[in-house]
Amino acid sequence: MTTTTQPSSAALFVSEAAETARRKRGKRFQQIIFFSVMLLFTLIWLIPMFSALYTSIRVQGDLTRNGFWSLPSEITLSNFGTAWERGMVGTYLGNSFIITIPSLIGMLFLSSLAAYALARYKFKGNMLLYFMFVAGTMLPFQILLLPVFYLTTRLGLYNQFGGLILIHTAFQLGFCTFVLRNFMRTVPGEILEAARIDGAGEFRLYWRIMMPLSLPALAALATLEFTWIFNDYLWAIVLISSANKKPVTAGVAALKGQFNTDWPVLVAGALVATLPTVFVFTFLQRYFIQGLTLGSGK
Repeated sequence: MTTTTQPSSAALFVSEAAETARRKRGKRFQQIIFFSVMLLFTLIWLIPMFSALYTSIRVQGDLTRNGFWSLPSEITLSNFGTAWERGMVGTYLGNSFIITIPSLIGMLFLSSLAAYALARYKFKGNMLLYFMFVAGTMLPFQILLLPVFYLTTRLGLYNQFGGLILIHTAFQLGFCTFVLRNFMRTVPGEILEAARIDGAGEFRLYWRIMMPLSLPALAALATLEFTWIFNDYLWAIVLISSANKKPVTAGVAALKGQFNTDWPVLVAGALVATLPTVFVFTFLQRYFIQGLTLGSGK
């Protein structure tokens, strides 16, 4: 007769503790590998920023003699002052705000009106209009450069802030309408019906009820669109020719000399040009990240 001995509770406890410790070590090792890889990718991504900052505090003579990766013989912040004096703030940044702010207000107001109608009213052709807005977001604007240039010339809007403002407003209407329409469809209809029974008109419903309820979507769109319009370069060089009317993205090129380029000054000017969008993203990053997925649901 054979007897089998059952493991004691102490042995089972020790075995389970050893297995738990082994799993924790494996999980910790995976986390170390993951964060190491992410840290490497982050450092690689930050190399251009570090190199730009490194270049902006050097002098052109030192950069020419010793090369880019050499240790600086002189460190100076005067490059930022030189870029400032050449119009980076007084002219080009001011032009960028003159173009961006009206475009932002115009596109948000018009797209919210269109989105409200498409989201809350059922009429013949509703979906056709909606798909037209969506199709407009898929159209590569590069193929429209020549037609738009010809149109602005014929209308007398070439080399005018108004032409650039209208183009930005028109080209961003599709995306803004698409996002706002999907957001407004999530607003309960009972709220609008109650206000309509109380005698509120349609524009009052839109302005006093729908717009306040849509503030999260509007804030996310404002953050995204401010970044896109402020950083636009292609439309600026196509529709603006005067140096005193160029936005900051096109104006940075004016810091480049005809025969010799002062690279530290040029890079310092480019860094100054990024400050407004950095500030906007820093203070509104929650809405910016929210805007990446806004409108993805039905």
